[in-house]
Amino acid sequence: MRTLAITQNMTLDGSIEMPTDWFDPTVDDPGLREEMHLQDAAADALLVGRQTFVDFRGHWPAQENDTTGVTDYLNGVQKYVVSSTLTDPEWQNSTIVAGDPIAAVRELKQQPGEDIVLTGSIRLGHALLEAGLVDELRLFVYPVVQGRGRGLFPDGREATNVTLLQSRAFESGVVLLRYAVG
Repeated sequence: MRTLAITQNMTLDGSIEMPTDWFDPTVDDPGLREEMHLQDAAADALLVGRQTFVDFRGHWPAQENDTTGVTDYLNGVQKYVVSSTLTDPEWQNSTIVAGDPIAAVRELKQQPGEDIVLTGSIRLGHALLEAGLVDELRLFVYPVVQGRGRGLFPDGREATNVTLLQSRAFESGVVLLRYAVG
C-alpha cells in the first residue's frame, strides 16, 4: 500500500494557512532544498484541493529559470485535484477527482506507486485525517509567529497516535518534523 503523507509548511504557532507572506519556496538553504528534493524523488503523486491547485497552476508553470526544481517537479508529477467544479485542469499530468475524495484516495493508495503527497488543501487534509487515511505528517516549521490562520488539525481534533520519525534543523531556522500516524 502506498504512503499518504501530508507535507505542510507551518508557523511556530501552528498555522498552515498563509494570510501573510511568511513562506518563500525559493529560500536559499541548501539543506532544506536537498530535503525537499529527497521527498519529491520518493513521491509520484500530488493530491490537492481545487484552491491549492488553481494557486499552483497560476504560478508554477509560468516560472522560467527556476533553480529550485519546484517547477520541474510540479509539471512532471501526476496531480490529483479534488474538485466538484473544475472540468478541465488545464495543466499537464492532472486528473480531476470529482466524486467522493475519501473513496478515491483509498483506491489511489491501493494502486502501485510511490508516495502520495498532500500539501496545502486544508479542508481535504482535515477530511483525510478524520478518515484515518494519512500515514505520515511531514511538517516544515518556519521560525515565524503569524497569530492567525487555520492549522493542520481542526479545532477539537485530538491526535495521540503519532510517532516521531525524524527531526532536522536547517540553517534558515526551519525545522522538519516527520511523524508516523496510526
